[in-house]
Amino acid sequence: MFTNFGLTLMVNHACNLRCTYCYTGSKFQRRMDLGTAKKAIDRAIASITDDGTIELGFFGGEPLVESGLILQLLDYVSLCAEKKSIRIVANITTNGTIVHEEAWQVMTHPHIFVAISCDGLPEVHDSCRITVDGKGTSSIVIATIQKLLAAQREFRVVMVVRPNNLSSVAKGIEYLFGLGVKQADLSLDLWTKWGRKDSLPLQAMIKECAQVWRKKLPTCGVNWFDEKTIKYAQIPTNKTARCSFGNGEIAVSPAGNLYPCERLIGEDSELNAMRMPGHVMDGKDNFLPQEQQNESCHEECRGCSIQSLCSTSCQCSNYIRTGKTREPDLLLCMVNKLCMEETLKALKTLT
Repeated sequence: MFTNFGLTLMVNHACNLRCTYCYTGSKFQRRMDLGTAKKAIDRAIASITDDGTIELGFFGGEPLVESGLILQLLDYVSLCAEKKSIRIVANITTNGTIVHEEAWQVMTHPHIFVAISCDGLPEVHDSCRITVDGKGTSSIVIATIQKLLAAQREFRVVMVVRPNNLSSVAKGIEYLFGLGVKQADLSLDLWTKWGRKDSLPLQAMIKECAQVWRKKLPTCGVNWFDEKTIKYAQIPTNKTARCSFGNGEIAVSPAGNLYPCERLIGEDSELNAMRMPGHVMDGKDNFLPQEQQNESCHEECRGCSIQSLCSTSCQCSNYIRTGKTREPDLLLCMVNKLCMEETLKALKTLT
């Protein structure tokens, strides 16, 4: 049994946008039905000890396409969790362009933590995050951000970092902080091609972002440096099931197929090597693993000076980059080392 269990429901493959760097594959209508979603929740809760925590995520496509379903599921998990004295931590990442009443109810639900995808400067955002007919979406997303701020809702903004936007990332963070955003989460595009020519611009970007982060402490945060600070300072944090990769964390496709992480579902093809055995409706009562997984790290990571502070233990990220869950590539190693360097530099100026 787990004290924390992570369940992510991909509620639909559909999306109202056509972002140029999207990694989830073709956008098509395949909705998760209520029975499949409830069964997944039942099995997740049956895998958790009394007084434990279910970490429930909603994923897409664009999850707010299924706002009504999500509201039903939030009600359902609340009832189920109450019976077993289990805590609920729910989260959703949305493109911020679906703003009807049901979507707003989801974004302001007391159980849910919201992340808005926004790539910083409007012109950068509009070059990639576009509608079906190719129009930019920054004005709608910024309006959603301002509405959340006015409602005094806590949320974070997720910015995608790619080779073609490195020179604008720090300015984008400053822009968002200027709007009133308190937390910017950088998300490295793992699916795109990174070359040697990107190394120096990436280093410069991390240095610039660290400087912005340092100036805005302690009122604002940037995840790449916050996480390193927490690990370096050994600050106690709440336990999480994130990155448990099938052993305490399960993602379910709309069709009910099982994956170790939602980022690996894609179009849910039968040929997807990351699809796990079984099905959410296969008659089992829980998601307890049948055998213990090997937790050893990659040989080249042994002896690394920042091994205990590194995030290359994410098996999903490793698989995307190298095809092997325990083998990070040079990009991930470089980003981790640079972030650690810049975090330490910034912290020294505070002492």
